[in-house]
Amino acid sequence: MQKSDAQWQQQLSEEEYRVCRLKGTEMPFSGTLLHNKQTGTYLCKCCGAELFRSEHKFDSGCGWPSFFQQSESANVRYQPDNSHGMQRIEILCKVCDAHLGHVFEDGPAPTGQRYCVNSVSMTFEKSDQ
Repeated sequence: MQKSDAQWQQQLSEEEYRVCRLKGTEMPFSGTLLHNKQTGTYLCKCCGAELFRSEHKFDSGCGWPSFFQQSESANVRYQPDNSHGMQRIEILCKVCDAHLGHVFEDGPAPTGQRYCVNSVSMTFEKSDQ
């Protein structure tokens, strides 16, 4: 999915654009999805691709929604991020290249991974179950 910067700016709020398209980070403990405990699916804010499921969410205490694995649809891709004097793995939407956050190797079993995701880069679709 390719759009111009102007098209993304028209579609997204200023904060959504800053995080999703300019690789920003929302303030910790400020995201609307951090404490969400409803059953459902987390989707990319920019394109609606399925990213994570509620059954994979856990409270990591880091200030951002955290998941121990991506959804079965595998719409998350990885890329090295050496910004800010750190070596991290950035996670992006495979469909539209939106910046989601980072993945770390300090999560719970069964994967040992912690996908640390900006709330502003996702929407939540509640399940009927």
